[in-house]
Amino acid sequence: MTCGGCSRTSRPKDRPWLMRTYAGHSSAEASNELYRRNLEKGQTGLSVAFDLPTQTGYDPDHVLARGEVGRVGVPVSHLGDMRRLFEDIPLERMNTSMTINATAMWLLALYRVVAEEQGADPHALQGTTQNDIVKEYLSRGTHVFPPGPSLRLTTDVIAHTVQHMPKWNPINICSYHLQEAGATPVQEIAYALSTAVAVLDAVRDGGQVPTGRMGDVVGRISFFVNAGVRFVEEMCKMRAFTRMWERITRERYGIADPRHRRFRYGVQVNSLGLTEAQPENNVQRIVLEMLAVTLSRDARARAVQLPAWNEALGLPRPWDQQWSLRIQQVLAEESDLLEYPDLFEGSKVVEEKVEELVSAAEGEMRRIEDMGGVMAAVESGYLKSQLVASHARRRARIESGEERIVGVNCHRATEPSPLTADLDTAILTVDPANEARVVEALGRWRDERDEERVHRALGGLKRAAAGTENLMPATMECARAGVTTGEWAWALREVFGEYRAPTGVSGAPVAVAPGEGGELAAVRRSVEETARELGAGRLRLLVGKPGLDGHSNGAEQIAVRARDAGFEVVYQGIRLTPEQIVAAAVAEDVHCVGLSILSGSHTELVPDVLRRLREAGAADVPVVVGGIIPAADAAALRAAGVAAVFTPKDFGITGIIGRIVEEIRRAHRPASRVPG
Repeated sequence: MTCGGCSRTSRPKDRPWLMRTYAGHSSAEASNELYRRNLEKGQTGLSVAFDLPTQTGYDPDHVLARGEVGRVGVPVSHLGDMRRLFEDIPLERMNTSMTINATAMWLLALYRVVAEEQGADPHALQGTTQNDIVKEYLSRGTHVFPPGPSLRLTTDVIAHTVQHMPKWNPINICSYHLQEAGATPVQEIAYALSTAVAVLDAVRDGGQVPTGRMGDVVGRISFFVNAGVRFVEEMCKMRAFTRMWERITRERYGIADPRHRRFRYGVQVNSLGLTEAQPENNVQRIVLEMLAVTLSRDARARAVQLPAWNEALGLPRPWDQQWSLRIQQVLAEESDLLEYPDLFEGSKVVEEKVEELVSAAEGEMRRIEDMGGVMAAVESGYLKSQLVASHARRRARIESGEERIVGVNCHRATEPSPLTADLDTAILTVDPANEARVVEALGRWRDERDEERVHRALGGLKRAAAGTENLMPATMECARAGVTTGEWAWALREVFGEYRAPTGVSGAPVAVAPGEGGELAAVRRSVEETARELGAGRLRLLVGKPGLDGHSNGAEQIAVRARDAGFEVVYQGIRLTPEQIVAAAVAEDVHCVGLSILSGSHTELVPDVLRRLREAGAADVPVVVGGIIPAADAAALRAAGVAAVFTPKDFGITGIIGRIVEEIRRAHRPASRVPG
């Protein structure tokens, strides 16, 4: 039926995907207010961002948490915080995604206890815990425990939810951060599905789930993927994922019900490609990326969350997040997308691309299986080195202009943007006094709880960890007893130990050939000349990641390019205190310290490194800093003594290495021709 000559019909529309906004900051109270406002604006699901101490199992008063509390998410230290986070939000009627991995069991336990306190039936709770530790080892860096115990925590959560929370997705196998770390579409598919195989094999062989219920397990496995701006390729990637998952679950695990074999995924579109230069261009990038996961009905996302246009500048404000939500709502409500069957069925071009991706991904999965599976491939460093190498090749293509980024390496002429006319108000800033308030509240919680019950609960957790029983019941008792996030994690650290994942830097091949006359060749000559003038065999650069920021992609790329330029590079990976970084700088007698911080903790941690260098008698060692650093903060860091500040607009890594050489020459003044 048509309406008087127009093309509108009465075709029924598919139900739209869940619309989420990844959100949380400062405190449970502030985040609760933000969630309720977002729900009032039409958001249909919650996506909780936790701060780095919560993600890595530290309380806000731990030395490594300094400067990180409430920065990139909400701090949840105990049951009281979780209560306040969801106050006046009925969890039985909510679909909640929690981006949490190493401490996923703990946060799920807190969530379930709060839901029960609200009177909710655990069997009715809907949502997702990400709970994918493999990608933490490879890309995001919030791992805590070694691979074996981490896999046990994952499978214990799965076994528990199958029995007691059957509508909950206990794992959200996450390829999103793999793409952020440089993964190609083939690597993203292969590494994610290899992780799924490792998890399902462990559940099948673990004995906690009866064989006849493996369909229930497979049916609750979900994925969280990335979608880049090459939206045709990304759409084909999702069809390849769907095809391969159907085959794996049917052939490897004998899952007969096609509903259980369905590839269920949520998505956040690519943040790696968002630019600080001309950030208004990020809006059209986000739209194109969203189309990649919504246009194809047969491989459409079940949930979508979009970054904000200004995330390369800092934390988005509520208005920025509303803009991203409205992008989804316009597509779902105003367009006719949801009225049609799959738009690409029968396309020869799409079919050929999908088959190409499937074939290559299956080959990579066989290679991983031959190594002993994904956990062995993590521990050997193979997967990490492959990602570092892929990312290095991508950066090299951007620097050469082969891969064009509008506003960055082409079409750079621009009118002044009213969106960024006042950069200090174009992003959300967290009150520096917030951390002290959170720490003070934590002290009150400890003072008012039943210490005897806490002691018993932690003892029970450690005994369970030393044995083979499912850890979820002991974890829930810890939650009810008032145990804190740090105490839960430290109890398991005592039993399982901690783990430092391979950095992938030493195994990464050369990405930019130092050809005669090229920029890298010139920097190499400068490195050699400066080392000779300083009487050093080689210039030594320490690349440091202070605090809890695990996004190490930038640091790894600097380390690889500095190595290729002739530096001796000291890079010990993530999660170091300023004290440890300075001790390494002094012990290795480095010529420069490079700090990489993307979490916003630079205002706390960088001055501490500078102070400790002065106290160690190494004030002449220049310090350079890279990260998402607002202009005002950059000026303050330079005033404090930082030699140079690099932000995402400084995309030329070879140029950055050249600048580091200049700063070393300035600091030591080996000759009168120091660059000005």
